[in-house]
Amino acid sequence: MHPCADGRFSGGSHGFVIGHVTPEAQVGGPIALVKDGDTIIIDAKTRRMDIEGITDDELAARRAAWTAPPLKATSGTLYKYIKLVGSASEGCVTDA
Repeated sequence: MHPCADGRFSGGSHGFVIGHVTPEAQVGGPIALVKDGDTIIIDAKTRRMDIEGITDDELAARRAAWTAPPLKATSGTLYKYIKLVGSASEGCVTDA
Protein backbone atom coordinates (compact mmCIF):
# COMPACT_ATOMS: atom_id res chain seq x y z
CA MET A 1 0.00 0.00 0.00
CA HIS A 2 0.97 3.62 -0.28
CA PRO A 3 2.42 5.68 2.57
CA CYS A 4 -0.49 6.87 4.63
CA ALA A 5 0.46 8.15 8.06
CA ASP A 6 -0.82 11.45 9.37
CA GLY A 7 -0.08 13.28 12.59
CA ARG A 8 -2.52 16.17 13.06
CA PHE A 9 -4.01 15.61 16.51
CA SER A 10 -3.00 18.69 18.52
CA GLY A 11 -2.46 16.71 21.72
CA GLY A 12 -5.86 14.99 21.53
CA SER A 13 -4.31 11.54 21.83
CA HIS A 14 -1.12 9.84 22.92
CA GLY A 15 0.86 6.83 21.80
CA PHE A 16 0.93 5.43 18.28
CA VAL A 17 -2.11 6.70 16.35
CA ILE A 18 -3.04 6.75 12.67
CA GLY A 19 -5.64 9.39 12.03
CA HIS A 20 -5.99 9.60 8.28
CA VAL A 21 -5.32 7.11 5.50
CA THR A 22 -5.05 8.40 1.96
CA PRO A 23 -6.19 7.85 -0.68
CA GLU A 24 -9.46 7.12 1.03
CA ALA A 25 -11.40 3.91 0.62
CA GLN A 26 -14.40 5.81 -0.76
CA VAL A 27 -12.41 6.72 -3.88
CA GLY A 28 -10.77 3.31 -4.27
CA GLY A 29 -7.56 3.89 -2.33
CA PRO A 30 -5.60 0.85 -1.15
CA ILE A 31 -7.42 0.84 2.22
CA ALA A 32 -10.58 -0.09 0.26
CA LEU A 33 -9.02 -3.47 -0.55
CA VAL A 34 -8.69 -4.58 3.07
CA LYS A 35 -11.07 -7.37 4.07
CA ASP A 36 -12.24 -8.64 7.45
CA GLY A 37 -9.58 -10.94 8.87
CA ASP A 38 -6.66 -9.33 7.02
CA THR A 39 -3.62 -8.56 9.14
CA ILE A 40 -2.32 -5.04 8.64
CA ILE A 41 1.39 -4.34 9.09
CA ILE A 42 2.15 -0.74 10.11
CA ASP A 43 5.72 0.53 9.69
CA ALA A 44 6.00 4.00 11.20
CA LYS A 45 9.59 4.47 10.05
CA THR A 46 8.77 3.98 6.38
CA ARG A 47 5.24 5.40 6.73
CA ARG A 48 3.67 2.31 5.14
CA MET A 49 0.70 0.10 5.82
CA ASP A 50 0.59 -3.27 4.09
CA ILE A 51 -1.71 -6.27 4.14
CA GLU A 52 0.29 -9.22 5.38
CA GLY A 53 0.47 -12.27 3.12
CA ILE A 54 -1.57 -10.87 0.22
CA THR A 55 -0.05 -11.36 -3.22
CA ASP A 56 -0.07 -8.79 -5.99
CA ASP A 57 -2.46 -11.08 -7.89
CA GLU A 58 -4.90 -11.13 -4.93
CA LEU A 59 -4.72 -7.32 -4.65
CA ALA A 60 -5.37 -7.03 -8.40
CA ALA A 61 -8.39 -9.34 -8.09
CA ARG A 62 -9.74 -7.31 -5.16
CA ARG A 63 -9.26 -4.07 -7.09
CA ALA A 64 -11.05 -5.51 -10.16
CA ALA A 65 -14.00 -6.58 -7.99
CA TRP A 66 -14.17 -3.32 -6.01
CA THR A 67 -17.05 -0.86 -6.41
CA ALA A 68 -17.49 2.38 -4.53
CA PRO A 69 -19.86 2.14 -1.58
CA PRO A 70 -22.88 4.43 -1.70
CA LEU A 71 -22.40 7.88 -0.22
CA LYS A 72 -23.75 8.21 3.32
CA ALA A 73 -25.33 11.55 2.43
CA THR A 74 -27.22 12.21 -0.78
CA SER A 75 -28.45 15.75 -0.13
CA GLY A 76 -27.87 18.73 2.10
CA THR A 77 -24.70 20.27 3.49
CA LEU A 78 -22.82 17.02 4.06
CA TYR A 79 -23.48 15.97 0.46
CA LYS A 80 -22.17 19.33 -0.78
CA TYR A 81 -19.07 18.83 1.36
CA ILE A 82 -18.53 15.32 -0.05
CA LYS A 83 -18.83 16.54 -3.63
CA LEU A 84 -16.90 19.83 -3.36
CA VAL A 85 -14.12 19.44 -0.79
CA GLY A 86 -10.85 17.69 -1.55
CA SER A 87 -9.03 15.08 0.50
CA ALA A 88 -7.72 15.98 3.95
CA SER A 89 -4.25 15.08 2.67
CA GLU A 90 -4.61 18.03 0.30
CA GLY A 91 -5.98 20.40 2.91
CA CYS A 92 -9.76 19.88 2.50
CA VAL A 93 -9.89 22.76 0.03
CA THR A 94 -12.62 23.49 -2.49
CA ASP A 95 -10.26 24.79 -5.19
CA ALA A 96 -9.96 22.50 -8.19
